[in-house]
Amino acid sequence: MNIEEFLQLCAGKWFAHRTSHDFANNKSEEGKSEIIVENLPVEHPEVVKICQHYQIQPNPISFGAKFNWNDTTKLNQKNVGSTVVVLVPDADNPHQGKLLHQFPPGGGKQIAGRYEMGSDEALTLITESDTIYSEERLWFASPNLRMRVSVTKVNGDFTTTAFTSEIRMGVPPAAKTSQAA
Repeated sequence: MNIEEFLQLCAGKWFAHRTSHDFANNKSEEGKSEIIVENLPVEHPEVVKICQHYQIQPNPISFGAKFNWNDTTKLNQKNVGSTVVVLVPDADNPHQGKLLHQFPPGGGKQIAGRYEMGSDEALTLITESDTIYSEERLWFASPNLRMRVSVTKVNGDFTTTAFTSEIRMGVPPAAKTSQAA
C-alpha cells in the first residue's frame, strides 16, 4: 500500500475508542470520538495556505486531509475541533516525507514533522521540537477497522501513551464509487 491508497482508505466517518495513560499524574482515561476524514486536493485553498506558511512548494503527489472530531471522555468532557494536514512525499522516496500541520489560530509556533509508510502498511507520523517528541502509528486491521498507538515525550521522558481503535461508520468511499458504477 502506498501513502495515497492509505489516505484514500482513511476517508470517511469513524467511531473511535481511546485509552490513554498520563504518566505525570499516573492516571488512565478513556474516551470516544466521532472522526470525519476528508481528503483534499493539492490545490485546495487550505492545503495551499499551509504549504505557503511552511515555505514548501506542494508537488503533484502531495496530499491533504481534513480531520473533524467530536470527543467525549468518560467524565463527559467535550472537545470539538478540526485540523488540516499535508503530506509532501520526498522526491527520491515517496514512502516518506514531510508532515505539515495546520498552524494554530493566533500564530502559535508550529513544527513540521515527518511521515513514513512502512513495508508493513503502517503509517508512522513523527513531530518533534527541542523539548517535545510525538510519534503516532496507524494501520488497518481491515478496511473498516483502523488502529492507532501514540506516545508523547517531554524532555525525553514519557508523558502520555494512547491506544485507539476506530470503526468505520458506513461504506468505505471506494466501495460507494464501485457500487454506483
